[in-house]
Amino acid sequence: MPNRLIHSALLVALLVAGCFTRVGAAERHAHGDRRPVKVIIISMFGPEGQVWLDRLGPWRDITVPGLSPDYPVVHCNRSDVCVVTTGMGHSNAAASMTALVFSRTFDLSRTYFIVAGIGGIDPSRGTLGSAAWARYLIEFGIQWEIDAREIPPGWTSGYLGIDTTSPTQKPTLDYRTEVFQLNEALLSAAYGLSRNVPLADSAQAQAARSKFTYGPANQPPSVLQCDTVSDDTWFSGTLLVQRARDWTKIVTDGRGDFCTAQQEDNATYEALKRGATARLLDLDRVAVLRAGSNFVRPHDGQSSADNLLNYTAEGGFPIALENLYRTGSPLVQQIVDNWRTWRRGVPTELQAARAEADVRARYQRAPLPASTRVR
Repeated sequence: MPNRLIHSALLVALLVAGCFTRVGAAERHAHGDRRPVKVIIISMFGPEGQVWLDRLGPWRDITVPGLSPDYPVVHCNRSDVCVVTTGMGHSNAAASMTALVFSRTFDLSRTYFIVAGIGGIDPSRGTLGSAAWARYLIEFGIQWEIDAREIPPGWTSGYLGIDTTSPTQKPTLDYRTEVFQLNEALLSAAYGLSRNVPLADSAQAQAARSKFTYGPANQPPSVLQCDTVSDDTWFSGTLLVQRARDWTKIVTDGRGDFCTAQQEDNATYEALKRGATARLLDLDRVAVLRAGSNFVRPHDGQSSADNLLNYTAEGGFPIALENLYRTGSPLVQQIVDNWRTWRRGVPTELQAARAEADVRARYQRAPLPASTRVR
């Protein structure tokens, strides 16, 4: 009998110890085993990510369940900068970012997220190769639509807000994803660090710009601060662009300034927002950068169909990719080099001004080579 009692006691002790071991391992995974990340660069398809992968390696590939089957790994370097590619469009962006955030593979509590992708650009606000930091992310797809050939007299568009009675009325924002405003301090820092960087250009893009009779469409590319609309439907046309401008003004109460169009950013931000609600990350550390790869409206004498179908002939794609890196990298470098400051949050205006001066001096000491021209 004593032997049985001793055996039973040992068995219970082992089981209890095993339970505590498993609980302890789970707790360590929850709190201590996640890889800390300083910056995550979010790209949407291969070429957008590649401009970072070619320059910031070597990389370690980390598989995260639930990412796009085309891009199943997150690439991270020794400086704790990571690159993830979500796949294109709303569905892929939302699914991939949700998988990344809730995988708990990474400690994202102090991470800065930089969405860096190409997009169409309004020629009245920018040009091929221009790179724009956004203040507002506008969901263009959440609207009612009437065939433009059948709109009532006096309407300027076939689009109108859901449950409104005219294209000029602001809807109730029931979806809660119609418009997001990014952190002003981070936006100012990102723009200040990058606004003077030399941007890439090409003869092909210059030829496409020359067909416009006005600026900034016919001017060299520059770094901008203006806003972006998300819509899975690619669009081209003077009237559709005007609707994007108007819609941006409507949902931001006149404060927004439309300049780029893309397919993912509101979906990406909503996934991050849910992560913030779960206290996994800080939404004040999100920045969005879009570079103009094509014009979203035609030049005089060109049809909207020709502008859309022949967008690759404009030559904006390669310089937009290059300028994503040139515009975004000063912010990435500043965060990594000054992590003791940035880990606590976006620096004060004085600190940001000093950082901007440092970047300007760096380019003056060691300017980019004359091969800023992309062939």
